[in-house]
Amino acid sequence: MTLQPNLNYINELSGDDELFKKKLISIFKKEFPEEKTVFLQNYTTQKWKDAAENVHKLKHKIGMLGLEEAYQVAIDFENELLAHKNTLFPKFMLILDNIEDFILPL
Repeated sequence: MTLQPNLNYINELSGDDELFKKKLISIFKKEFPEEKTVFLQNYTTQKWKDAAENVHKLKHKIGMLGLEEAYQVAIDFENELLAHKNTLFPKFMLILDNIEDFILPL
């Protein structure tokens, strides 16, 4: 799966308002690592329902970065977790790691 996050949605949402764009990116940069950490804590302790809720929240951030295929993986993984399965965990972590690599230098 090729991951190429982009800011197209954020650019479209903010229009010509650079201050608003910077604020959105700042919020994203703050919330994403925190949400990833909470997800990993819930996943590690096998709190499947909580982990699924975390994936649900992260899914929206994945969508904001234009990652359509990764968004579908998040949907499938969320459903897996609710069924106490975790075969998509490695794929989901790759998505999260790539997003982190993308947003850190912004």
